[in-house]
Amino acid sequence: MLWLKAFHVIFVVAWFAGLFYLPRLFVYHVDTRDAAGHERFVIMERKLYGISLIAMIGTWLFGIATLLSAEAAYARTVFWGMGWLHAKLALVVLLSGYQGWLKVNLRKFANGQNTRSARFWRFMNEVPALILIAVVILVIVKPF
Repeated sequence: MLWLKAFHVIFVVAWFAGLFYLPRLFVYHVDTRDAAGHERFVIMERKLYGISLIAMIGTWLFGIATLLSAEAAYARTVFWGMGWLHAKLALVVLLSGYQGWLKVNLRKFANGQNTRSARFWRFMNEVPALILIAVVILVIVKPF
């Protein structure tokens, strides 16, 4: 089970790296006016999204595998009734939706249809950080 947890954490770190940087690329992309710069950002955003999507899938697979592992049977029965696990899973679902929303906006940028400001994307860049803080507190402190 420790191997599953280790790979789960590795994929979580990779996923968050993508979630932290993709909106930051959008911030810079908003201010790009030349065609070459636009194409460069489109490629960078697409590649980063692909990597973060793979990391998200790995996070989900190793997280589920950890929950379902035979070694986790006792922890599963104890933790499943606790609110912190439900809250964590809800935040992970929310973060997965955020990932999908980023994909929608990635397509808008690629098609030159972004209507949001750099300031908006700076604000949205903070969303994963807030969710990460909440998830870490839930997992470590188990407040409820």
